[in-house]
Amino acid sequence: MAGLVPGAPTPRSITVHGQSRTLELVFSDGAHFRIPFELLRVYSPSAEVMGHGPGQEVLQTGKRAVEIEDIAAIGNYAIQPRFSDGHDSGIYSWDYLYDLGQRQDALWQRYLQRLQDAGLERDAPMPGAHAGGAPAQGFSLTRSKPEGGGCGSGGCGCQ
Repeated sequence: MAGLVPGAPTPRSITVHGQSRTLELVFSDGAHFRIPFELLRVYSPSAEVMGHGPGQEVLQTGKRAVEIEDIAAIGNYAIQPRFSDGHDSGIYSWDYLYDLGQRQDALWQRYLQRLQDAGLERDAPMPGAHAGGAPAQGFSLTRSKPEGGGCGSGGCGCQ
């Protein structure tokens, strides 16, 4: 099984861009997406975010600066990122990542509208917020070097 939907596009490369906080995906059908970490986090397919049924979704806040610290391959059908806020239970199937990539503008607007409707700010902390693998067969996972030619921030571990 290459994905959850037979014949659906699968990733050929996945690149974590730490400085711009985006996950870049290139799929077998030529589709190419750069999905912000924040969008990935607020639309995590985990029960913690999605709940266990319609109407149980938990609106996420305070995720603007979230980082992806690690990504584990889940068989040949998904990845499981570990985010800097401690969240690591979302399993992102190829189909789900493709959908997020295709619909990211609409999903972003929906997220902003949900925040407004709830009277919440995007950067408000979540109640009870936390402080502070090998790639699957068929795609490559890389971590980009700092964009712009150098880190300049000292936070990348450069000496």
